[in-house]
Amino acid sequence: MTLAKSKPDRVEKIDNKLPLLTTTQKPPVSEEEMRQAVRTLLLGLGEDPDREGLRDTPKRVVKALKFLTSGYHQSLDELLNGAVFHEDANEMVLVRDIDLFSSCEHHILPILGRAHVAYIPDGKVIGLSKIARICEMYGRRLQVQERLTAQIADALQGLLQPKGVAVVVEASHMCMVMRGVQKPGSWTSTSAVRGVFADDAKTRQEFMSLVRHNPALL
Repeated sequence: MTLAKSKPDRVEKIDNKLPLLTTTQKPPVSEEEMRQAVRTLLLGLGEDPDREGLRDTPKRVVKALKFLTSGYHQSLDELLNGAVFHEDANEMVLVRDIDLFSSCEHHILPILGRAHVAYIPDGKVIGLSKIARICEMYGRRLQVQERLTAQIADALQGLLQPKGVAVVVEASHMCMVMRGVQKPGSWTSTSAVRGVFADDAKTRQEFMSLVRHNPALL
């Protein structure tokens, strides 16, 4: 075992080896229209968007949202940049404690957490940093945690065709912490298992024991 710290999508085959994640097309509205929408929101909140502190807020908000959802405009092919290698390895590879920053699609509030990702190779391995980048790409979209977890697992399964993939995501949702039920300290754990991790309880338990939640994690 190697231990390291640290969109809905359609998958196509490239040369029958690597899948390509299709990206969204050019947005149907302009950046200026987006800024005007933010300005309207400020007015609806009872603010004066022309006062000094808010004058550039629409521009800043649009820029921030574009960054936080930049995963819509990335593809696995570009992200990997060829970092899939043939290797005669068949032991579990685990990258844990990958910081995740996403946005809840219901309230567009932050989801803050960590991902733990493992796979058992079957002739191919991937650069370790690329696992973190896959998590980041899917995280930088409007998400629900359940879908985010499954997308990471399915991406690795499609890319490497390994013997198995397992993903656990632990996160705190600001839509629960800052509003609504207002429960600071709450966290949500989701998992997705594929291949041998789904079929073999012993292998699954080995993975789960290595990523067991630390109460001081978040």
